[in-house]
This record gives sequence, structure tokens and C-alpha cells, in this order.
Amino acid sequence: MKEWILQIMTSLNYVGIGLLMFLENLFPPIPSELIMPLAGFTISQKQMEFFPAIFAGVLGTMLGALPWYYVGKLVGEENIKRLADKYGKWITISRKDIEKADQWFHKHGEKAVFFGRLVPGVRTLISLPAGISNMKLIPFLIYSTIGTTIWVSLLTFAGYKLGEHYELVDEYLAPVSKIVAAILVVALIIWIVRKRTRNQM
Repeated sequence: MKEWILQIMTSLNYVGIGLLMFLENLFPPIPSELIMPLAGFTISQKQMEFFPAIFAGVLGTMLGALPWYYVGKLVGEENIKRLADKYGKWITISRKDIEKADQWFHKHGEKAVFFGRLVPGVRTLISLPAGISNMKLIPFLIYSTIGTTIWVSLLTFAGYKLGEHYELVDEYLAPVSKIVAAILVVALIIWIVRKRTRNQM
């Protein structure tokens, strides 16, 4: 996987970043945790510029998010789950993955699209429940773009700082993503408690 990503990025430059991030959103096994840190390493070697690389990553991600959004909008939740049961193994998406993203969306509302872009395992599929719930396109694009820009920038900067050890980003991100998810859960609980307290007053 790493060699394939490297080959595309070195041969296509910024277009390669955009293409890889587009594919990463369509096929979750392609990891942004390797793509953008590699771009950061390339920047540290003076072969790319920081902001154009981030722009390419964000653009590719947003273009890749739209197909899932419209699949959710046009196909519907139960049909998608049935398709995942039947064909999901080919793109490594299961009914459980869809349900997880759906739970995120219903817990956090439209802001789930923003938060979801920052959590591996959720970020790619969060577009599905947004479409299923008929979230309006403009808010979807705004929340997605903001979350994606933060995510892509952090990964790129980490790769830039780590240099040739950029692969450590992928290695260390798993526990960090769990911490982020835990923080979001705690924040949600606090928000619910405060809301109930205000309603009882």
C-alpha cells in the first residue's frame, strides 16, 4: 500500500494527493493517515508546497464525500445495509460500520459531520447518515470542509515535522483517535446533563 501511494504521489504531485484522498473516501482501506503525512514529508524535502498540498487533500476529500452523501440520500438506510451485507466485503464496509456512523450522526446532529471528519473509522462514512437524514447540501459541505481542513492540516504538519519517520503518524494515531472519541463522548454527556438541568429549572 505504501509503495503504491508513494508512486502515485511522486508521479502526479498535487493531483496525486487529490486523487488519493478522493479514493480514500470511496474505499476506506486507503489510509489518509499515510497519504497526508507522506505529503508533509515531501514538503520537508522541498518537493511540494504546504498550502497547495493541503488544498489538494481537502478538495480530494470533499469530492470523495459527495458520492456517499448522495448514496445515503437516494438509496436509503435499509437498502444500503442490505447492499453492505451482500457486497461490503469488496470495499470493506459492513453493516456495523454504517450503523456506527449513523449513531454518530444522530447523537451529534449536523455537527457530527464536523466531528466525524476528525475520527478515523467514522470520517469516511459520516456522509452516509447525512444523506440518509436529508441534511441540506450547503451545511454538509461547510461542516465537512472545516473538519477536513483541520484533519488534513494536522496530518500534513505531523509528516512535515517527522520527516522520513512520517509513518509513525499512522502508528500513533490509533490511540490518539480513541482519546479524541472519548473526549467527544464526555462533551456530549455534559451537554445532555446541562440541557436537562435547564429544562427542569
